[in-house]
Amino acid sequence: MPDFSPTEYAVPGFVLLVLAEMVWARLRRPEAYEPRDTLTSLVFGLGSTVSGLLFGGLFLLLYLALWEYRLFDIGWAWWAWALCFVLDDLAYYWIHRAGHRIRWFWASHVNRHSSQHYNLSTALRQSWTGFLTLGFAFKLPLVLLGFHPVMIAICGGFNLIYQFWIHTESIGRMPRWFEAVMNTPSHHRVHHATNPRYLDRNYAGVFIVWDRMFGTFQPEVDDADEPIRYGIVRQLGTFNLLWSVFHEWVGIAQDMWRAPWRHKLSYLLREPGWSHDGSRQTSDTIRARWLERRGEGSGPGNSPQA
Repeated sequence: MPDFSPTEYAVPGFVLLVLAEMVWARLRRPEAYEPRDTLTSLVFGLGSTVSGLLFGGLFLLLYLALWEYRLFDIGWAWWAWALCFVLDDLAYYWIHRAGHRIRWFWASHVNRHSSQHYNLSTALRQSWTGFLTLGFAFKLPLVLLGFHPVMIAICGGFNLIYQFWIHTESIGRMPRWFEAVMNTPSHHRVHHATNPRYLDRNYAGVFIVWDRMFGTFQPEVDDADEPIRYGIVRQLGTFNLLWSVFHEWVGIAQDMWRAPWRHKLSYLLREPGWSHDGSRQTSDTIRARWLERRGEGSGPGNSPQA
């Protein structure tokens, strides 16, 4: 059984690429990096590593226990690795989509989007509280099919490594064939944008084909009148680390405390921005109103759920 952690070997490469991008930013785009923001991202990454060490082993033990009830013995052949990587990425798509459409998941995932800058250090903004969302359950079908938990963990590590390089503004567009199949900096800039056009789009990890298949794809638009704005709809306005990590969990607790009994769970399980009295806006309502102002309505291809 392989004992290999790809992300551990990738860390020196991450550091070198961040330093190289800092040099590029100093020469070409000074506003791309903000020292306090970058420091916050680095501490996020450190905290996520600690969280992973504390809780990752528990999830692996759970996977190993469940693997005893697998349907097939898939083994360690080369094709098993390739198939596992593709299916793991599909599972990631749905985990990621849940992270934007269910507030309980969003409370953890929002950390990834809280920076108003988009650079390689932003990729290090990993959550400290991912274990609370039970997102690991999305990969349980892979275990039951017969993929060994260690194989799944290694494929997930390579998936994470791939996603690092797409957090940059230093790369414009890749070749059309590559943009059609793979996730790229252009596609992922869309995902981190707060523009109404881009909200809750491009959930892919490695293969953008999932977004094309499931109706969540949005290309980056070359429009000087609509520059990408990064961050979250309601920006934090602070570099306070603890508030950055836990602000959405605090918000959920406050909303559930104040809400009528019949609506309390909805503040946990409905989409971010939902409110029982309609006083707030979700990404769907923000996009719908934007389209209405543009005179595009909500016809085919423009629907908030498209």
